[in-house]
Amino acid sequence: MTKDKRRPASSSAPSSAPSSALGTGPARIQKVLADAGLGSRREIEGWIEAGRIEINGRVAKLGDRLGPGDRIRLNGRDLRLGASAEPLRVIAYNKPEGEVVTRQDPEGRPTIFRHLPPLEQGRWIAVGRLDINTSGLLLLTNNGELANRLMHPSQAIEREYAVRILGEAPREALQRLVHGVELEDGPARFEEIVESGTGKGVNRWYHVLLREGRNREIRRLWEAVGLKVSRLMRVRFGNVILGPRVFSHHWRDLTDEELEGLLALVGMKKPAPPRPKPGARGPWKTARPRARAPRNHPR
Repeated sequence: MTKDKRRPASSSAPSSAPSSALGTGPARIQKVLADAGLGSRREIEGWIEAGRIEINGRVAKLGDRLGPGDRIRLNGRDLRLGASAEPLRVIAYNKPEGEVVTRQDPEGRPTIFRHLPPLEQGRWIAVGRLDINTSGLLLLTNNGELANRLMHPSQAIEREYAVRILGEAPREALQRLVHGVELEDGPARFEEIVESGTGKGVNRWYHVLLREGRNREIRRLWEAVGLKVSRLMRVRFGNVILGPRVFSHHWRDLTDEELEGLLALVGMKKPAPPRPKPGARGPWKTARPRARAPRNHPR
């Protein structure tokens, strides 16, 4: 797992976990930090195992809980936890080939995060990954609990891909892919395969359906039956379809209907919007600007 070396803003006074961040009582560290938008539960568990988190001056361990008044530090810096400054957001990003889903790449390759809109608090958490040679739909959210549920294998959420194969796939090979083949990390199969066009020359296009997201699983499945993937693009995740108007490097917010459907898939409800801070001004208290497309947002 690539570690995020970005450090949160420091504070001159010791930080503590407020009751608003902990609900009705002590909660596991990874849940509190995920709810604050600092990362997914799985990512934060990695930070704990690496000794990057301290509670009240001691190194935290998996299973530790945070209670009201506990002081928490990440990478030696105090964290201030509170109610999220932003409502729940999920965006659909059209990832092109050649980009990696990491914040800092040691090889200096371009990352998806340079094209995303800024957040006032927390950060964008990718729902799974697409490898450098795979393009298409990637969901990102500022809610760690939602990201964790969407990625958890027990949810078995549908993922649909458009796949271009070099050469013609025999019927027997397609049947094996649906019935299941043995990979080095266990059995795998497509829920469904549909030929979607003849392609050009020797290429053939198919749409395939998966309910899990193992590393390079689609490419390895086709390789297991002697066929090679020449292009791979995700077109749907759960109830969310990328759509034709979101170009490469661009993103869009999910519609209310899409967001509600996505939350329903994992048994979550849309949280109430955060209350404004006393004396805070609304977005149109000053002269209202002319409407225009946000930066990096599809027009």
